Amino acid sequence: MRHTRPDVHPRDLGENGARRGNRHAMSEILVGACSWTDRALVSSGWYPTGRRDAEGRLRHYAERFPVVEVDASYYALPGERNGRLWAERTPDGFVFDVKAFSLLTGHPTRSAVLPPGLPADVRGPKALDEVWRRFTDGIRPLREAGRLGAVLFQFPPWFRPGERAHAFLAQCAERTAGWPVCVEFRHPDWWRGEREHTTADLLRSYGFATVAVDMEQSLPSAVPPVTPVTCGRLAVVRLHGRSRAWGSGSKEDRFRHEYTDGELREWIPRVHALARRAQRVHVLFNTCCGASAVRAAERMRALLGH
Repeated sequence: MRHTRPDVHPRDLGENGARRGNRHAMSEILVGACSWTDRALVSSGWYPTGRRDAEGRLRHYAERFPVVEVDASYYALPGERNGRLWAERTPDGFVFDVKAFSLLTGHPTRSAVLPPGLPADVRGPKALDEVWRRFTDGIRPLREAGRLGAVLFQFPPWFRPGERAHAFLAQCAERTAGWPVCVEFRHPDWWRGEREHTTADLLRSYGFATVAVDMEQSLPSAVPPVTPVTCGRLAVVRLHGRSRAWGSGSKEDRFRHEYTDGELREWIPRVHALARRAQRVHVLFNTCCGASAVRAAERMRALLGH
């Protein structure tokens, strides 16, 4: 059932039906990076000697930031064991934003990472049911520990506005009932012109939080840096850097960017405006090229006074 412009969406309610948060209370602004395991970060020297194993890296990261994005779950289905270990190795209040598995957002998916025994039609109903079940099981430890910040559905550039996309979003809403969900669109038409309001209403109707993005605006594929709040519980900002090689170069080319203080300050009033309307704001840096993301996150926290 759709809820048009709800004052309170079911995703903003706790298990006992109480409202999560209060718009007049002080909002939390959590700043972090889109990975703590990226190879370039691990090899950058940011992790000190003695803390470069899996446990040491996460503990070191969590001592410095309150939120991180799990990007590995996009490439392979998350496992329950990892979720339990992540919860055990991080302090109370630390949260993980988990990126949805590629098959669940319509991206190409390598057969090698799919569970064995799936039907030949991996995008058919039976196969998708099993993949959704595995993904749900994988994030359960984080949900049960209160460490799931959100599940990020980052849709591909060819996912454009229209009936098929709207139907897909409706299916996602049904599958994720009770989860905190944020949505990032990579096709700019979702947020251009008058469609911005239609898109915001659509996400609001499902209780999905909007992901605002920062990227190079001179590119034809650039998504504008709009910041609607479509979920009272959460707003998310993902900063991808301002490389002109976005969508064309290697991973390092696409994400190679060192944010200047001036560029970061552009987002300070926007983040504060989000915090006045949402209970919690996640600000995540996706410039995963060496230690660029964690350095930018550290500087952003300083500029925000955190």
